[in-house]
Amino acid sequence: MELIIQLDRLLVFLLIAGIVAVLTRRLRIPYSVGLVFTGIILSFVPFFRTVSFSKELIFNVLLPPLVFEAALQIHWKELRRELPVIVMLATLGVCLSWSVTALGMHYLAGWEWIGALFFGALIAATDPVSVIATFKEAKIRGRLKLLVETESLFNDGTAAVAFGVMVIAAIGSPLSVGDVAKILLVGVAGGILCGGLISGILLLLAGQTEDPFVEITFTTLAAYASFLLAEQFHASGILACLTAGLIVGNIGPLGAISARGREAVAGYWEYLGFVANSLIFMDIGIYLSRQHFTGILVPAVSAVLLVTLGRFLTVYPCCAVFGRSVLRVQGRHQHILFWGGLRGGLALALAMGMPPDVPRRDMIISVSFIVASFSIFVNGLTMTPFLRRMGEVPSPNPEQNSRKNDS
Repeated sequence: MELIIQLDRLLVFLLIAGIVAVLTRRLRIPYSVGLVFTGIILSFVPFFRTVSFSKELIFNVLLPPLVFEAALQIHWKELRRELPVIVMLATLGVCLSWSVTALGMHYLAGWEWIGALFFGALIAATDPVSVIATFKEAKIRGRLKLLVETESLFNDGTAAVAFGVMVIAAIGSPLSVGDVAKILLVGVAGGILCGGLISGILLLLAGQTEDPFVEITFTTLAAYASFLLAEQFHASGILACLTAGLIVGNIGPLGAISARGREAVAGYWEYLGFVANSLIFMDIGIYLSRQHFTGILVPAVSAVLLVTLGRFLTVYPCCAVFGRSVLRVQGRHQHILFWGGLRGGLALALAMGMPPDVPRRDMIISVSFIVASFSIFVNGLTMTPFLRRMGEVPSPNPEQNSRKNDS
């Protein structure tokens, strides 16, 4: 694979990421927002002008560690209990959002159907990169964290498969209902199978040693090999990597990974997640500054409103289905799910991966950047205050916390 970021730039990026992490913590602003601002500033420095933002960089290099690291921390018992809600949000919810956005962009912005459907598919799912980064900074725990993070992971698998259907349709291949069903089955089942197969083999190998470095190596292979194998067979690499992370995180501690190795593996993946997050958000800032937004005011405003409406229809109707069951999602948690539906690097990577002959391709990419930027700056900057208002994050003022507890 061609190396996109040279070593010298990578080292400078890491230095900058560390400085931004310190500054954003002191200024109490989201780390992701600080990184995007930093990327915009860096775009004016000649040293960074040749940095390339591509689907391959996001998908094949930076996304697997983020998905795998998040999946490592998900307990299977908790996931199994919440699985009906998560699947509802990640299937019906994504389809509702996709439909609303595509219809709106066709009739409001005047886009051709193929372009509107492409945009609806790539922007429908929340981005695990943005969502996980935001909720980590807010130190959210419990059921809310599980719902938000797993939904963002699962619905990306749905969106990626939907995007794959659109790519096949765009190149002129006739698709019947059976063909679409086959693509969906291969995407979902194939991804789960690849993740289970690769992680199972590598856990068997890891069980033959207690060397933490060897165990770290095997988990690295589990993440990337499952992702790349699934993509090779046109299955969902995201679901493959998610499955591998779940298996390693839940079965590994039963004996395949030593106690010493588990601590080393957790620290290693947390650091890789930090590096991947930093590179993605700085790349977004760099590429954002290169976009030309003149003449797209109506499509951009329409897209922001439609994506917000689509998220509304994803969360509230789907959660209402479980309103009278033990899986009922509290009202404040539904509000957080709605406002926490951030878009980011994944949508932009899909946009960059559209076939070159898609109508209004350049405009779709620019509008995607506007929606992602709105999500990062507006939703991202207000997320912690919103969580505080919903009672999920304690107030930074000790006196307010004391009065709240007394009441």
